Amino acid sequence: MSDMLKNSQERSRKRRLLLAQTLGLSSVDDLKKVLGNSEDTNNSRQLITSGQRDDEDGGSSSSKKAHSEIYRDSSTFLKGTQSSNPHNDYCQHFVDTGQRPQNFIRDVGLADRFEEYPKLRELIKLKDKLIQDTASAPMYLKTDLKALDVKTLGTKFDVILIEPPLEEYARAAPAVATVGGAPRVFWNWDEILNLDVGEIAAHRSFVFLWCGSSEGLDMGRNCLKKWGFRRCEDICWIRTNINKPGHSKQLEPKAVFQRTKEHCLMGIKGTVRRSTDGDFIHANVDIDLIISEEEEFGSFEKPIEIFHIIEHFCLGRRRLHLFGRDSSIRPGWLTVGPELTNSNFNSEVYQTYFAEAPATGCTSRIELLRPKSPPPNSKVLRGRGRGFPRGRGRPR
Repeated sequence: MSDMLKNSQERSRKRRLLLAQTLGLSSVDDLKKVLGNSEDTNNSRQLITSGQRDDEDGGSSSSKKAHSEIYRDSSTFLKGTQSSNPHNDYCQHFVDTGQRPQNFIRDVGLADRFEEYPKLRELIKLKDKLIQDTASAPMYLKTDLKALDVKTLGTKFDVILIEPPLEEYARAAPAVATVGGAPRVFWNWDEILNLDVGEIAAHRSFVFLWCGSSEGLDMGRNCLKKWGFRRCEDICWIRTNINKPGHSKQLEPKAVFQRTKEHCLMGIKGTVRRSTDGDFIHANVDIDLIISEEEEFGSFEKPIEIFHIIEHFCLGRRRLHLFGRDSSIRPGWLTVGPELTNSNFNSEVYQTYFAEAPATGCTSRIELLRPKSPPPNSKVLRGRGRGFPRGRGRPR
């Protein structure tokens, strides 16, 4: 019990020290003065209260004076808490320390997410092993996507991941709009719309489009519609700042709130059913939420978990990543983009990877463990009561 008390006191001491540094104070003792919790403040409030009572006892309404308190923080509104320790008020904690509320969500990493679900943990492990064994050699192509004729890739893809350098990123961080010493080329939504994605998508396929957190949510839907896809999911990336707490430097002009999330729209082409197309998709293995640490200021890297979500979901092996970088080259993927430093893509060799097995396949153990959709209603005879069919009376 004494160890727990010591740990609690040590955490409290560190928190007060961090709060003092955030407020620009020289010592922790100055917190009482700044937050209005000093003895002088309390005595003055007592004197004001007693003075009000004396005026009320005198019965002279003309001698009453309006006394008002100056609220220096939100401690008055945090019922049952102290201003320096607002317990579960994560919003106020963010204002005081810069620690985002999502920093305190537990078990968000890939390693410890399924600790309490052994079957799901086994499923993920088996799928990762199968994906690794069936992955083709990584290929990459350095090219200008504005001038590229996508037909020259010579393949219809099952999955297309698009990670465009949006103008939204340039507005948020104009001082870091360079790559390798050269100015970074940002794309507007009209240019993204003109990409001929539908031409290289297979008859049943999926597209994943990173679209930022502002106008891209609407413009991204327009892109999916033009390319022949139907929006079916919205994967949200919640960015944490555990390693470097503080208020965001990436602010939109005239912004009131700090944006700490980003969206990836998912579109589907063709007819794919969860209950019948188990040879092509495995649904409900992952969730549509990514919670991970954001990169350094000015970096446009996306979480690697998006690759795990895609590979767990779609069994197709023909995977394309547009606007990729050297850091995103991955086995089983064709990476295309202007920021790559080299190329090894050969269209004829690439097509031979899928001549015999266009999909990863599935083992009997994975089929047993994976979540499945219930059978259609038409295949189940639904009745009332103890299994009797609908009707006025029981059959005889």
